[in-house]
Amino acid sequence: MALGVEAYKQSHFDEAEKHFVKAVEQDADNAMAHMYLATVYIQQYIPGAETPDNRRFAERGIEHYKAAINLDLPLAQEVNAVKGIGYLYLQMKNFDDAKSFYLRAAELDPNDSEAYYSLGVIDWTLTYQPRMEAREKLNLEPDASLPAKDKKACAALREKNWTNTEDGISNLSKAIQLRPDYDDAMAYMNLMYRERADVQCDDPKAREMDLRTADDWVDKTMAVKKAKIDKEKASTDSDSQKQ
Repeated sequence: MALGVEAYKQSHFDEAEKHFVKAVEQDADNAMAHMYLATVYIQQYIPGAETPDNRRFAERGIEHYKAAINLDLPLAQEVNAVKGIGYLYLQMKNFDDAKSFYLRAAELDPNDSEAYYSLGVIDWTLTYQPRMEAREKLNLEPDASLPAKDKKACAALREKNWTNTEDGISNLSKAIQLRPDYDDAMAYMNLMYRERADVQCDDPKAREMDLRTADDWVDKTMAVKKAKIDKEKASTDSDSQKQ
């Protein structure tokens, strides 16, 4: 374990893997050995790279996170392991399993804003892809209204997307409640309201309201980002003056 940690700190992941594998072989009930091994694999995994070797890194990471979860882990480590599995499934585009594990993380720690944010990202992904496919079939321009073009297609898409849209808004709202300056979550709130606007098939006023709300979230996101930049600049200036 000590040799593995030292190799990991130096980014010698192949060497770290060998040491942690030996640690697991010698004590299969050592939860932290499985956690370290999973972390080594996740560090070597490249999101989006569709190669057998890269996929094996993800699968091994999931395998050892699951092994750790089944052993005696402190709550914080268990949450990290569950979110680690969710992250790997998300990057592999296995959205159902990713959502399942992030929901589990949120149940383990209801105050974890990151888990709710990740759920919101998954919800948006599950709605965006079908909507874009539907719009492409109708040859719609980016700013064109789906309801105005084809009410039947809109109704079919609404039935498919509505639950995920509402879940996404709910999950992102929870993330922002827990972290009021969560600008990434705010950016996705803008996107989720645009998803909902495009399936307000029989209610033009609701569509306009959703689009206005989406624009409001754009403004909020920009304001928070600016406040963070200003705060960082003020901190840097203060440090410079002290020196």
